[in-house]
Amino acid sequence: MKKDLPDNDVKDIAIAVALERESIESKIWYVYLINLKKVAIENVLITSKGYGEKNGEKVKTSVLRHMIPIVEANGFKLIEPIDEETFGLNNEYWLSYYIDGNIYDKKFIFLPESIVDSNFIKLPVLNKPGVMIL
Repeated sequence: MKKDLPDNDVKDIAIAVALERESIESKIWYVYLINLKKVAIENVLITSKGYGEKNGEKVKTSVLRHMIPIVEANGFKLIEPIDEETFGLNNEYWLSYYIDGNIYDKKFIFLPESIVDSNFIKLPVLNKPGVMIL
């Protein structure tokens, strides 16, 4: 149970939505895990889902699960591609990982319409434009 987990603060870990490529017809977006720590994180588990309202109706996407054995210090890993159609939903990423046998977890939520040009930054480590949650 969640109440049995230690209260370990997640710091220097980010989830980012990056603009990978852009053409006249479309934009290609990817979601990344960025480790800004000076140590690797291991046994990384991520669940992702979208939910909210679209055209007055409740909408839910499938829940996807990802496992990454290790993310090196100051490194990143691709989580998944993301479709622009979901940017009007809450896009939730629940992250769990281990450092030195201790478990850490945190929920990251991109709110509807938060993935927009006006919120873009140059993403650390990736050096791409996008939106990041620390």
